[in-house]
Amino acid sequence: MLKLLLAFLPALALAQPKSVFIAELTWPEVKQAIASGKTTAIYYAGSTEQNGPHMALGKHNVIAGYLAGRIAEELGNALVYPVLPFAPTGDHMKFPGSVTLSDQTFAAVAREVAASMLSAGFRNVVLMGDHGGGQDALKQVAAALDREWRPKGARVHYIPDAYYKAQEQIRAYLVKRNLPAGEHAGIEDTSELMFLDREQKWIRRDKLARGDAKSGVDGDPRLASAELGKAFLDIKVAAAVAQIRTLVGKR
Repeated sequence: MLKLLLAFLPALALAQPKSVFIAELTWPEVKQAIASGKTTAIYYAGSTEQNGPHMALGKHNVIAGYLAGRIAEELGNALVYPVLPFAPTGDHMKFPGSVTLSDQTFAAVAREVAASMLSAGFRNVVLMGDHGGGQDALKQVAAALDREWRPKGARVHYIPDAYYKAQEQIRAYLVKRNLPAGEHAGIEDTSELMFLDREQKWIRRDKLARGDAKSGVDGDPRLASAELGKAFLDIKVAAAVAQIRTLVGKR
């Protein structure tokens, strides 16, 4: 039995992709990964927007990339497409550096990228976003594509728990510890990026201050910590993985 297992090890190694991120793979590696069971494709939207004087504009993109990779690894049957770095950002456009897309453009990009995933041979496509703007657009795109592709044996799902359920759980986590929740660039967002900011290039720690209308911050990022950030990110991953498994199963 041991000899038989050892004989299969080289083939098993070749079947496993070098990364869960398709941008780091060649097309034959993606094809082989799908054939070997990586049948779910992850589409994660971020955003480029102001995050106060203390945090870089790419916050959502860094977090979304991390979450997508973690989710794919935990699922075990998924690959990740590049994070969409733009979204509808509304009032954030008052601050230099913010980028906005119309709901129509945001939806069109999601639709065409998801269609590319399906054309590649993925049997399940899951759409989610780390930014509040565009959530409804992702839901509508997923529903429309699912109607189109379901008769062909493929499914498209919107994963709201990655944002809404996780947000509720994070706020409950803060309340339990007598910490105030914020809406934007406060303790939640800052903690998550702080955990990922190993090279200290995304957080300006000398600029941490209670938020006000002029700063673009809602909440108090001074209370943030990497420890809280890890807990919040774990909550998001768990919420997304649980819903994907419920909807997709082992397909």
